[in-house]
Parts: sequence; structure tokens; C-alpha cells
Amino acid sequence: MHAEVVAKAEKAREAAAILAAVPTEAKNRALRLIAEALKAQSGKIMEANARDLKLYRESAGFTRALEDRLMLNEERIAGAAGGLLEIAALEDPVGEVTGASLRPSGLQVGQVRTPIGVVGIIYEARPNVTVDAAGLTLKSGNAVILRGGSEALNSNMCLVGIIQEQLRRAELPVASVQLIEDSDRAAARTLMRLNGSVDLLIPRGGPSLIKAVIENATVPVIETGAGNCHLYIDKSAAKDMAVEIALNAKVQRPGVCNAIETLLVHQAAAEEILPAALTKLEQAGVELRGCPRTRSYHKTVKEASEEDWGREYLDLILAVRVVDSIDEAIAHISRYGTMHSEAIVTADYGRARLFLSRVDAAAVYVNASTRFTDGSEFGLGAEMGISTQKLHVRGPMGLKALTSLKYIVYGSGQVR
Repeated sequence: MHAEVVAKAEKAREAAAILAAVPTEAKNRALRLIAEALKAQSGKIMEANARDLKLYRESAGFTRALEDRLMLNEERIAGAAGGLLEIAALEDPVGEVTGASLRPSGLQVGQVRTPIGVVGIIYEARPNVTVDAAGLTLKSGNAVILRGGSEALNSNMCLVGIIQEQLRRAELPVASVQLIEDSDRAAARTLMRLNGSVDLLIPRGGPSLIKAVIENATVPVIETGAGNCHLYIDKSAAKDMAVEIALNAKVQRPGVCNAIETLLVHQAAAEEILPAALTKLEQAGVELRGCPRTRSYHKTVKEASEEDWGREYLDLILAVRVVDSIDEAIAHISRYGTMHSEAIVTADYGRARLFLSRVDAAAVYVNASTRFTDGSEFGLGAEMGISTQKLHVRGPMGLKALTSLKYIVYGSGQVR
């Protein structure tokens, strides 16, 4: 067992017991202090982030997508601070009583929301996750153990140092938010197997990371993030709307899980819409890979392989396929999708309803970009990740997703 992880898990368990009973206003005050400190110390944060970026750019595995996820600037730091203020403004789920009823025995039976306890997060080079996870777990009364990617170590150490300083000012347990600084895989494996100390593990990253956690963890895991998302342009779609949605869903930020990786176009709309869409995408720097019918509309489209339909590129690469029907589009999504976010562009209400009912995903859109699958955009404040499974939560994971329910029972001397 990895000594650092075990020691920090013990401290987290102690902190969680205290946090479970901390009043809402005390948690909100801590969140506001952290937000102010992040903005005030943005220069210090960016200096630490610059060290990470320099090391990463010199590494053998450099990609533009990961560089984008790793980078922090004034705007992103301000956004992270703003996310904490949004969380502070949200209703506290802890203590919410639901489903109360009076039983024939005279017992009053209800359920109350309680913190999960100690939450472990294993994630890759996205230092904004450090702030989001700290804010969400703090407001929901949980302690968190963070294990970020080695690429972001300097950034994460700086951020957690600032967060812990403000927790101390707020007179809350410093161990409420802790970072595993050892990037060795043994540390991650220990975190995955700390049954009794860690109550929930959430991986955030690419398919290989998520697969490794699912296969090796013995503590409960929520699968998040893998996003092979599709946009289907139906035969009745308005051309301008379809092109703009396709462009936004792919290009606005290609290195995130809610960007589309495949564009499906009904054959009846292909001649009018596809040339314009492909031209716009190519002008935006997107490498296009398509089926034979797609390639007939645009000469520079590369031939798509079977592997391309199942790829999460997280880059300026897009697979494109012309389909004969909405049924074929839905079948394609069912076969290759990851149940993250799927969208249709159509002017036909009935076909929109068909798509909504038959496509199995955490978020299904009609006439909108998949880029909206986000906790903030859905009114949840920051998010812990996008759950692509069905238990116990699905879609953006906000505050309530970090709570559990327990029964509370009031009696007046009843025996059975």
C-alpha cells in the first residue's frame, strides 16, 4: 500500500466526519474565500502552469488537445473562481428531506440527503478539475482526494495550496481537499483499492484511464467522460442551422468530451448541406475522414476506416457518413456511441421525438450543439464530470450527485 495515499485517506476520513455537519453558510464562506484567492493569486497560478506547459511541450507524447486542457490563463482562472461562486449560490442538498410519509404503524418514514464521505478523483491534465472537484465536494460535505496527471503537477500543487490556505482561514479541516503528489501508478492503484477509506472513485480522462480504473478499482466507480458524440443532420434540416451547429460542436473546443467526433447526414440533405458544411469545417482546420458518398461531395476528404467510427479524437478530426434514413443514423449511434451526448438537426417534430426516444445517451439534443453538456450550462454550477453510466447518476454530476440518501424514522414507542 502506498504510504502517502493511506495517510491522506485517513485524514480525509476524519475531515469528512466534520464536514458532514458543517452549516451551509460556513461552506459558502470558504468557497467565496477560495474564489477570491484564485483571482488574487492568478499570476502565481499561471507561473506554476507555465512550468507544466514547458515540460509537456518538450515531452514525447505532446498533442494539441492535451496542451489545451492543461493550459490556464486569466480567463480560465476567473472562470474557475466564478464556478465556485455559482456553487456557493446553489441550494445545499445536504439535509434535504424527501419522500416523508406516515405508515400504518404510526412511524414517520422519510429520506434525507447526506454526503457520500470520501471521494477520490483520478484525472489527467486538466487543472480546472482540481478547482471544480474541490468546490463541489466541499459544498456537498465530502472530503476529496485528488490524483491528477503528472503533466499538471505544478499547477495542481499550487491550486491545492491556495485552497487549503483558505480552508484554514475559514476554520474548516485542511484535509478536506488533498492532492496525491506522487505520480507513480502505485499511488493510483492504492487509491483505487482503499475500501473502507474511500467511498467513491471518479475517473476523468481518456478511454485508457477510465478503462484502467474500472478494471483495477475495488471501491465503487462512476464512469465518466468518454465522448464519441454524433450530430445527425436530418433530411428536413435547415442548411444554415445545420452548418453552424456542426461547426460549433466540432471546432469551438475540440479537445473536450462533448465535442462531436462523427457527423451523420441524411442522403436527401447531403447535396444541399454537406458541401457547405465540409468546406466550413476544413477552413477551420478540421481533418475530414468520410465514407465513399461523403468523399464524392468533397475531394479532400480522406477515406474513413472502420476504426474511425468508434474513435474519440479529442482533436480537429471528424468522421463523416451519409446515411439513407434516420433509422440508419440511430443504428450507427447505438453501435459506436458512448452514451454521452447526441444531437439531431431537423424541422420535423415527429422525427425529433423519434430521435429523443430511441437514442440512449446521457444528453440528447434537438437543434442545438452537444457542447452544452456541461454542469454550468445545465444550471448545476461546476460539475464533477459527465457520467455515461445509468447508476446512480447520469449526465453532468452536480451537487446532488455527490450525496446519498438515508432513511430517517420517527416513532412514539412502536415495537414490532
